[in-house]
Amino acid sequence: MNPETWLPHVTVAAIVERGGRFLLVEEHTVDGLRLNQPAGHLEAGESLLDAVIRETLEETAHPFTPEALVGMYMTHFERPGSEAVTYLRFTYCGNAGEPDTERALDPDIVRTLWMTEAELRACPERHRTPLVMQCLDDYLAGRRFPLDFVHTHSVGKKQA
Repeated sequence: MNPETWLPHVTVAAIVERGGRFLLVEEHTVDGLRLNQPAGHLEAGESLLDAVIRETLEETAHPFTPEALVGMYMTHFERPGSEAVTYLRFTYCGNAGEPDTERALDPDIVRTLWMTEAELRACPERHRTPLVMQCLDDYLAGRRFPLDFVHTHSVGKKQA
C-alpha cells in the first residue's frame, strides 16, 4: 500500500426492521452471491444521509427514511494479487416505504429479502463482510446516535 495514494472508501448501509425481519440484499460479489444490508459508496457532493437514502432505493426499490446512526465502522481488506482496501462504513437505521415495483434494482443485486436475526446468524459464510452481523448486533443492542451526530459542511456556505 502506497501511503501517498491511500484513500479510504466511504460507504453507507441501512438497517430496516419490520416485524422482526430485516431488509437485506443478495448480491453478486467477487466471492459469489453474498448477503448484505442495502449499502454502497458515498458519491461526490453527497451527504452521508443522501447516500444511504439513494443506495437503499437503488438496491431495494424501497424509499428509506433514516432515523438514527447505528455506528461508524472501519475495516481493512487484503486480497492476494490486489491492493489492500480500507472501508469506513456509516450504518443508519430507519423506516422503508413500500417498494416501487416498476424500479429496476442495481445490476449486481439478485434480489431483496427479509430475514430474521436467527436466519441471518445461521449463515455467516454468506455475509458479504463481518460488518453485516456487527451492525445488526449493534442495532439490536440499542445503539443509536442522532442524525446530526455527523456534521456535513457544505462547500460554498459561509461558516458562522
